Amino acid sequence: MACDSPMKANEEVAETLEEKIEINKEKDMSSSLVLKKAPDFKMDAYDAKTGHYKVVQSEDYKGKWHVVCFYPADFTFVCPTEIAAMNAKYDEFQELGVEILAVSTDTKFSHKRFVETEPLLEGLKLTIGSDPTGTVSRAFGVMIEEEGIALRGRFLINPDGVVVAQEVQAPSVGRNVNEFLRQVKAWQHATKTGEVCPAGWRPGKKTLPVNTDVEKMTGRVGDYITIEEILN
Repeated sequence: MACDSPMKANEEVAETLEEKIEINKEKDMSSSLVLKKAPDFKMDAYDAKTGHYKVVQSEDYKGKWHVVCFYPADFTFVCPTEIAAMNAKYDEFQELGVEILAVSTDTKFSHKRFVETEPLLEGLKLTIGSDPTGTVSRAFGVMIEEEGIALRGRFLINPDGVVVAQEVQAPSVGRNVNEFLRQVKAWQHATKTGEVCPAGWRPGKKTLPVNTDVEKMTGRVGDYITIEEILN
């Protein structure tokens, strides 16, 4: 009898841990929008290109590649560096047919003043959505409820309205626009050709033609591409 009690206790602990793991798995799955339809939205915005307020909605981006890029707040420190970096690549995104929508929980009035006063944002061409109630941030799963701001969440959405890539970070570290641009080009190539893109793929580099050689390639990817080619 003395041995039964610890064993039962261990079994109960194991069951509890398994339940927690399953709960966490469900939470993790539900927190990802990848391969799901992007949430619908409608909100006020500041169009920096025209200098005017307007209303933006998900319907505006129907049939287009687009990115919804959340940032924590106006008049902060990392945020203007990210916005400026995306703006610096604006023409390249446009050449790829990609629309950019930045979003924070600030008002449209704050956005206007932010763009007008921050030196890094001089010549800004982006539209910045206003989500003061957190409705849109919450729908995309990036709302920090206790702070009333959004995480750094970036969502690439294809012309069918499906999220194909997402990146979510805590506020302290900015994202890499060059890497994101690379991902956009890779996704567009993969979508167009049916081929898949290895790690670090860039236009002109080798893809993996699983659409034609899937059986031959299984377990033999190294016959098609070397680690040197992947890292180059």
